[in-house]
Amino acid sequence: MPKRRKVSNLLALSLLTLLMQQPMYPYEMAATLRERGKDQSIKINWGSLYTVVQNLEKYGFIEAVEVAREGRQPERTTYQITEAGRAELRDWLRELIGVPEREYSRFEAGLGEAGVLPPDEMIGLLRDRLDALTASNAGHQADLKALGAQLPRLFLVESEYYLALRRAEEDWVRGLLKELTDGSFPGIGAWRQFHETGQLPEELLVPADQEQEGGTATDS
Repeated sequence: MPKRRKVSNLLALSLLTLLMQQPMYPYEMAATLRERGKDQSIKINWGSLYTVVQNLEKYGFIEAVEVAREGRQPERTTYQITEAGRAELRDWLRELIGVPEREYSRFEAGLGEAGVLPPDEMIGLLRDRLDALTASNAGHQADLKALGAQLPRLFLVESEYYLALRRAEEDWVRGLLKELTDGSFPGIGAWRQFHETGQLPEELLVPADQEQEGGTATDS
């Protein structure tokens, strides 16, 4: 089970990694993260960067080493990582890479309530998604190939992982579409009947004992 961390925002992980390389001030950190495209692999709220920096300092993971001012510019504080920060970074990375964790996606949430839409609309939406995935994956593959000629693979593995996930999603959506369009999807007739009559067919009713068991499994 993942640990509860004093600073859990994944932006902190990237900031600690930057400071492992050299001391930096916050604006320099943000510029470097943008330049390296880190917002493609983690969700970054740029407005929270200074708050994350303050929290890292508060818990002793980084420390100020210089406060300077250039002309009329505001004071600029340069930070460096501490030994506690190095230990936290390594421990955090070991957890993220070595410990599988349940992650949730918007697509999965939508699929969980898909019965609200009629099958034909679902088919149209999945076709749209498949077209978008196919185009996006082709573009991502081309970008990876170009970057591979410029950068060591070590700096591309996160992009490879993302592409692998999206390709798996593309294949799965394609398979689901085939079942829905050729009629082999179990219960599709009852699904259509529900949207035609407004009455939930018995075939789609979940027995009370199974519903309770499902709830128990989810809550545990």
